[in-house]
Amino acid sequence: MIVITGGAGFIGSNIVAGLNRRGYSDILVVDHLKNGKKMLNLADLDFVDYLERDAFIDRVSRGDAFGKVEALFHLGACSSTTEWDGQFMMRNNFDYSKTLLHWCQAHRVPFLYASSASVYGMGDKGFKEQRSTERPLNMYAFSKFQFDQYLRHHQTQLTQQVVGLRYFNVYGPHESHKGTMSSTVFHFSRQVASEGVANLFCGTDGYGDGEQQRDFVFVEDCVDVNLWFLDHPDKSGIFNVGTGRAQSFNDVANAVIAWHQQHGTPNGEISYIPFPEHLRGAYQSYTCADISALRQIGYSRPFQPVESGVPRYLDQLNGVVD
Repeated sequence: MIVITGGAGFIGSNIVAGLNRRGYSDILVVDHLKNGKKMLNLADLDFVDYLERDAFIDRVSRGDAFGKVEALFHLGACSSTTEWDGQFMMRNNFDYSKTLLHWCQAHRVPFLYASSASVYGMGDKGFKEQRSTERPLNMYAFSKFQFDQYLRHHQTQLTQQVVGLRYFNVYGPHESHKGTMSSTVFHFSRQVASEGVANLFCGTDGYGDGEQQRDFVFVEDCVDVNLWFLDHPDKSGIFNVGTGRAQSFNDVANAVIAWHQQHGTPNGEISYIPFPEHLRGAYQSYTCADISALRQIGYSRPFQPVESGVPRYLDQLNGVVD
């Protein structure tokens, strides 16, 4: 059995789908379905069991076994970057992760968890997996950073695989339940479909209108990285997951508009809206994953740029069949 926490969420449900594509369905999905709409992410997937998060934590805290567990993918967390209840965030993200780490070590289970590129803060020190580049700016980032630090402190005592993956700007299927936290690809597509216009921020931090850059990574590429580590249980560490290439929001909007024009939307243009005052000094105008550590450990598959990833996603989002 493979356990996936946050299995009804964005990346978690895509990992379930990736395992299903391999013909594997002996999966325990763990999540918190207070938002019942997340079940739509699981409706077309195959897994053998489901547990609510609190019930799962209770069993893990007691040291219960779940039969033979081949691996645990830990995607369950509060991912809101606007949540400032530090006690809540540390309990749900930091403490939960520590509990699972120690359970996996005790039961000899590989542990693959979601870290975050948000640990790099404004990114002015670069985006390499080392302490000198890390300066979290919100509670979500701090909870992820602090677990990475905890892992580093204990890494010499570990006897089983532990992998932390720092995801950059992920987009793709099964993200619509995230609302305002969904990717710009999702939002631009909705805007173009309903209004014929994609709304981008005006320039800031020396960047022109819509020219702020992020490392946009397609979720299927993230799944491939996870499954590669599943296949290589001798590899451990903390790794960035991005394309290694920064692309502008204009690039993303143009890819979205091009897809819509090819599928019946006669018009599509970019509109620039004033940069929000409350984001000044707290907005990443540039991110780019340093993926040299991932390459050095042996992961060699290419990552898709937005020119190919965006249309692939929009085909899936809109039910377009090849």
